[in-house]
Amino acid sequence: MHFMPNGFAATATIERPAAEVWSVLTDWSRAGEWMSGIGEMTGETEPGATLTFRARGKNRTTKVVALEPGRTLTLRSTQGGVRADYEYTLMPLDDGRTEATLSAECVMAGTAWRLFGGIIRSAMRRADSGQMDALKHVVEAG
Repeated sequence: MHFMPNGFAATATIERPAAEVWSVLTDWSRAGEWMSGIGEMTGETEPGATLTFRARGKNRTTKVVALEPGRTLTLRSTQGGVRADYEYTLMPLDDGRTEATLSAECVMAGTAWRLFGGIIRSAMRRADSGQMDALKHVVEAG
């Protein structure tokens, strides 16, 4: 895991082809298997689509803001003055494995939110930095 000023990045090498990893990554009915704290998630994988999910006892939404099928997907969640972008990138390796990376960025709007920026970003890292390792486990387990 790498620390970035406004978020974090985490990478895992998955012992499966990128198409197989992409299939699991975008099967929202399985998101709870590798996304910490997510119950159920529904929606379409297309630019501008809104995904709905249940996390920590509350209904929430995230939007698909960028998509290159089979390669990258960016989800954006906004709550109050906090915007979090989660970019998932898959890179096929020559030997049939896949390097999967999550780059997360968190931006605060307004003075009150910026005061809590470090705490919020730290909570994001704790909750989500293990996603790529969890995705690896789910994909490799079949």
